[in-house]
Amino acid sequence: MGEGIDLDGLKVALFSGNYNYVRDGANQALNRLVGYLQQNGAAVRVYAPKVANPAFASMGKLVGVPSIPFPGRGEYRFPLALSPRVRRDLAEFAPQVVHVSSPDLVGHRAVSWARRRKVPILASVHTRFETYPRYYNMAWAEPLLEAMLRRFYRRCDALVAPSESMAQVLRAQRMNYDIGIWSRGVDREMFSPQRRDPEWRRALGIADQEVAIGFLGRLVMEKGLDVFADSIDDLARRGIAHQVLVIGEGPAREWFEARLPNARFVGFQVGADLGRAVAAMDVLFNPSVTETFGNVTLEAMACGVPVVAAAATGSQSLVDDRVSGRLVAPGAVHAFAEALRGYIADPALRAAHGAAGEARAAEFSWDAINRTVADTYLRLIRQKARRAG
Repeated sequence: MGEGIDLDGLKVALFSGNYNYVRDGANQALNRLVGYLQQNGAAVRVYAPKVANPAFASMGKLVGVPSIPFPGRGEYRFPLALSPRVRRDLAEFAPQVVHVSSPDLVGHRAVSWARRRKVPILASVHTRFETYPRYYNMAWAEPLLEAMLRRFYRRCDALVAPSESMAQVLRAQRMNYDIGIWSRGVDREMFSPQRRDPEWRRALGIADQEVAIGFLGRLVMEKGLDVFADSIDDLARRGIAHQVLVIGEGPAREWFEARLPNARFVGFQVGADLGRAVAAMDVLFNPSVTETFGNVTLEAMACGVPVVAAAATGSQSLVDDRVSGRLVAPGAVHAFAEALRGYIADPALRAAHGAAGEARAAEFSWDAINRTVADTYLRLIRQKARRAG
């Protein structure tokens, strides 16, 4: 039992655009939440697209919703509707709370379904969707997308965000007036400085004295791959010796490999192999501005690796500038390169900032974090009951 909470009798309907068919930090957090809820007595039904070969086995009962491949990004599915079959299943389950994790068509229909039945609705925010158009030459669409998101989130009873910095953004955007924090945890067995394996690094062609700058995440343009590559180019032009280690897969891999022909690409890693790969870095470089939390940042910190990140939502709540890493203005290529140069040149600085990051990562317990969501469910149910009374 996690954190001593009794959830017997609680029924939760969770709606997700991607619960397990592509592995990312958001859906792994949702699966951990469902596991926690079930361990503590709750019944959970998950409504999300299903595929023949998902990236990993899901927690809880998964009910498939109609979906099609997302245009231009076929690895993702676009949920289409609450079909009559899904509506019957939902009515039979009779949830006491609805949790929506993606502002897609099915998320909108789920919110309407719950509002008509006076079932409380919690929305969790996992990514900054409104920033995506700027990576596809469609920055003009950002205000329109933000307005659409505002309409969706204001129809919910409360929101939870992965970090205080993201919660502040949501408040500034007037997305809702009840915004809490659902942070992220880290598996300290998987992510630890003890996972570092010099032999594995040497097998990749990275010598013990060389500094490996790491990228960790899905290889998609919205992760800031262009800024990463431009910053590495800046180091190379200045003759600063380094290696690049890229962990992850995605549709932009071919582009990224062409931009960084000397980098070591180790592909998708899981479990102990992922912990070993992250611990093999000497510094994590995370230029993305789309994350609401930054699981990869926390995982690197748990491995004692200092972080150079964009001063954006997520990283700002994790990285203490000049203590456990460096926070740099988004897109500031030369400043990113200079921050990386500082770590390359100073092993003692790398060690000190890595140790500070590891100490910070120790504060993130999955059970305590997931209890905040369960507590929010119960609060919303009580509030709805009082209003009905």
